[in-house]
Amino acid sequence: MRQEHDFLGPKDIPDHAYWGVHSARAVENFPITGHTVAQMPALVRALAHVKQAAAAANLRLGVISQTQADAIAQACQRLIAGQHHEQFVVDVLQGGAGTSTNMNANEVIANLALEILGLPKGRYDVIHPNDHVNASQSTNDAYPTAVKLATYFGIQDLLAALAALRGAFQAKAGEFAHILKIGRTQLQDAVPMTLGQEFTAFAQMIADDEQRLRESATLMCEINLGGTAIGTGINAPVGYVDVVVPTLAALSGVPVVKARDLIAATGDTGAFADISGILKRIAVKLSKISNDLRLLSSGPQAGVGDIRLPARQAGSSIMPGKVNPVIPEVVNQVCFEVIGHDAAITMAVEGGQLQLNAFEPLMAWALHQSLSHLGRACHTLQRNCVEGIEANTALLDARIHESVTLVTALNPLIGYEKAAQIAKTAMASGKPIALVAEELGIMDQAQMRALLVADKLTTPGALTATAA
Repeated sequence: MRQEHDFLGPKDIPDHAYWGVHSARAVENFPITGHTVAQMPALVRALAHVKQAAAAANLRLGVISQTQADAIAQACQRLIAGQHHEQFVVDVLQGGAGTSTNMNANEVIANLALEILGLPKGRYDVIHPNDHVNASQSTNDAYPTAVKLATYFGIQDLLAALAALRGAFQAKAGEFAHILKIGRTQLQDAVPMTLGQEFTAFAQMIADDEQRLRESATLMCEINLGGTAIGTGINAPVGYVDVVVPTLAALSGVPVVKARDLIAATGDTGAFADISGILKRIAVKLSKISNDLRLLSSGPQAGVGDIRLPARQAGSSIMPGKVNPVIPEVVNQVCFEVIGHDAAITMAVEGGQLQLNAFEPLMAWALHQSLSHLGRACHTLQRNCVEGIEANTALLDARIHESVTLVTALNPLIGYEKAAQIAKTAMASGKPIALVAEELGIMDQAQMRALLVADKLTTPGALTATAA
């Protein structure tokens, strides 16, 4: 053990630990979720980027020495490379507006830097968590900046997952391009479409969300780093903000810029509400697509049965041979979770007072879960479901030839009243609509069959042009 102290007094710290007294107190104070910051690797990387950029700016402005800056930078690089993340031991939910997470980072980086210099942990007279690693910073600018970086990283991963899922739907759209089926509105038979058009619509829904997500990512690039405690820049040297922000952009690869008003940016967490709203939109639409896939594949004998989902596992402990749509079901559940996270983030954003919002740890954790879970849900939906979907072509073809809804297409040619007469008679008699139309003297069967084909029924103007 080694002994460290803060203004509350001394505390024994395990000698192997890179974290220190502040982290130890946080572990005692916040035994809430059982999830630690170590489970948010993007946030750990982001904190390391912030601390490295601060060290570089502090060196340039004469706040720390070359030796201190180099050691801090090397320690940060280790964290960025994925090492020592287990040392981030504080719970993801904590009081103090993220101070415990910031101090956890400061202590880990300080002790790693001391180790790099060949010194024992705790030699804070050489590199101090507050005086050197946290120099020219406050939790109130370093932590939200790191949360924005981590969210930006998560957005890029989710965009890649959405793009792959969209590609899978588009590939199926091409495969199903000429398969005619009956569309449905309000769960009732509607007018003809192709199965390819249905899957193209799924792909377009995802493409629209990708665009909204890219737009929202720019909000994560406006940061308050350099504002320190409340945005006034107290304890930061003159010119610090104009050095540290471009340095962070260069080190992280994220195009961050200084917020127009650092005081407003420190107290306002509206950007997190915005990105959460976009994630909720994505979740709502992914859930709708999953609902459609479950409905379209329902059966196999007593359901809709337009498509067949790949069988992924046995579906029942009692019913032999039953297969359930487990992949869309798990996607539904992820989407419900994201919608719940949005409600929590909304309350946290609203709950801030005056110059600081104390509830950013909840925002960070909820956003992390929403981004990572949505990304994983997209991957399993793509690989374990969409890529293996098959069309039930025999059933679809039979339904097309039996459906009285086809008479809707005849409205421009024979008028609504005659079309309705054909539909009503066909429903009552059970006869094919082509035969009914001929018996009623409206149109012969050959004419009807020539008109009611896929390219004419699903392309605007094609039917009337052919008739003319």
